[in-house]
Amino acid sequence: MKRTLPALVGFTTALILGHHSSAWAQGYGLYEQGTCAMGRAGAGVAAPCDDGSSMFFNPAGLALEPATLGSANATGIAPRGRFTNTSTSLISPLSDKTYFAPAAYFAAPAGKRASVGVGVFAPYGLTVDWPAASEGRYLSYKSSVKSLYVQPTIAFRVSDQLFVGGGIDISHTSIELRRRVDLATQPVSGTALTFRALGVPIGTDFADVALAGDTNGVGGHVGVLVKANDRLSIGGRYLSRQNLSFDNLSLTPTQVPTGLLLPIALPGAPAGTPLDRILAPAFAAAQALGSQTATTTLPLPDQVVVGIAVQPVNGLKILADYQHTRWKLLDQITIKNQIAPTTVFVERFDDTDGVRIGVEYALGRAAVRAGFDTHTAAAPDQTVTPLLPEAARQEVAAGATVPIAAHTRLDVAYLYVHQSDRAGRTSDGGLAIPTAALNNGTYHYYANLFGASVVFRF
Repeated sequence: MKRTLPALVGFTTALILGHHSSAWAQGYGLYEQGTCAMGRAGAGVAAPCDDGSSMFFNPAGLALEPATLGSANATGIAPRGRFTNTSTSLISPLSDKTYFAPAAYFAAPAGKRASVGVGVFAPYGLTVDWPAASEGRYLSYKSSVKSLYVQPTIAFRVSDQLFVGGGIDISHTSIELRRRVDLATQPVSGTALTFRALGVPIGTDFADVALAGDTNGVGGHVGVLVKANDRLSIGGRYLSRQNLSFDNLSLTPTQVPTGLLLPIALPGAPAGTPLDRILAPAFAAAQALGSQTATTTLPLPDQVVVGIAVQPVNGLKILADYQHTRWKLLDQITIKNQIAPTTVFVERFDDTDGVRIGVEYALGRAAVRAGFDTHTAAAPDQTVTPLLPEAARQEVAAGATVPIAAHTRLDVAYLYVHQSDRAGRTSDGGLAIPTAALNNGTYHYYANLFGASVVFRF
């Protein structure tokens, strides 16, 4: 039986990462990096919030701050969804879990025309968690990408109208990806048969495969802001790509008991032999399903955002941003395994475009906010899978600022994510490069996000 599964590990490893990696933003991006901005649906590159989050939304905005400030933010993300099989009407629901995204900022003036600061935020991240018995478990039942950026930032007031800023992004990214393997589809060594031909039912899990690891990266972030007058400003920012190399991923297959008996005799294995005993040697060290290492690369794409802010009357701001993200960088993923051969998976992601519109009305130190945004999808039709079943989406948001002390305030926000239903698949159909013809059902998704931050200004 040692020759039964030699190619399975390479296939499994590549499939886990190859279909790819928040809770659910476009691609695996995450935009909730400040509660104030979240209440505007992320709009504000031309007029960043005064809580230090300009380090993410537009580094040039840090030069607008005449005070020393700090803020700590947490966003709870509660994704909900399901997959409905078109033929069987079988429904596989997402696990009902809530995930948290952190952000923190500190900034201070550095002379009359400069400000410095450091921000910690997570612009890329994803957690998609299905029950281990879900229909799509043979592609993926859990995918987690967590990328934390630390950004030292400096900004300058070039003139009363022109502000520039930038920073270096030092990132730490970890991934965890899990899937099951169906014994019925695997070949029986030395024969032209699969285990299904021996009576093993389709949908018999015999292995759970986990891929995990982390790496570091470096990039940059620059911004510019022009205040034409007290009523009008425009801004733009560029967050650079990072091409991450994972050089020491751990691949850990674990045997899942089937409880089945061999129905017919095979060479060296009489009828009635427990299948689990026959398969166990493949999970030993240095065997096809033993623990091993793998390497791959994953892009964190660059972003370009431009926007405008107008103040038609005192206290009221209206903001509009346009965002373009270079998801086309995720064209293919190459997996190099310790034992199995190299595998290449074609992704062919598309760049995404989005528009964010926000309003804010301030009355003294208090404020209320609202916003709306819409975005195109990154994943093409053939890669809408349990790993990343995304589609075009719309989001609505609301938020408020409440003073709680002389130098302290509380920001709160809520954002609802509506994603269009989209056809997708739960299997690869045995194809090395699956097509949209394999789509066998519909993914439905929505999410509720709640944010809170404490802001200190001195």
